[in-house]
Amino acid sequence: MPPRIIDGLAEFQTLVGQEIGVSDYMTITQEQIDKFADATLDHQWIHVDPERAKTESPFGTTIAHGYLTLSVLPHLWYQIADVRKVKLLVNYGLEDFKFNQPVKVNDQVRIRVFMDAQTNLRGIIKTRMKVTMEIFGNPKPAYVGYILFLYHFTD
Repeated sequence: MPPRIIDGLAEFQTLVGQEIGVSDYMTITQEQIDKFADATLDHQWIHVDPERAKTESPFGTTIAHGYLTLSVLPHLWYQIADVRKVKLLVNYGLEDFKFNQPVKVNDQVRIRVFMDAQTNLRGIIKTRMKVTMEIFGNPKPAYVGYILFLYHFTD
């Protein structure tokens, strides 16, 4: 489904207290996990050794790094919303994230986003959005927490 078009600041401000949307599912592959391990120098076997994980891991397979699942938030957010009249968007922070379930290799994940709050900081809008990463076929989410963005609008 195409992203929801949000046409500037006035419309953006009406979204507080609402679910913004749900992204498409994406599959977390072993190749992504391996590349993330290379980029972050975190080569723990539970992520990068499928044969060992099959026999020694309580999950029976490799799992994605928790930070890998966080790093796909912007990509998935852009599937949900196309916020127009923005000259700059900055990742500002994360709050209260809890990793509830591991994301196993080849799991399909998506995010659900709820606009919790917005604060006007002298023309810059700080958003606080509740994000839930869902795993296809699993009733428990991979994580729940809040992502903070700073939106610099042109209007």
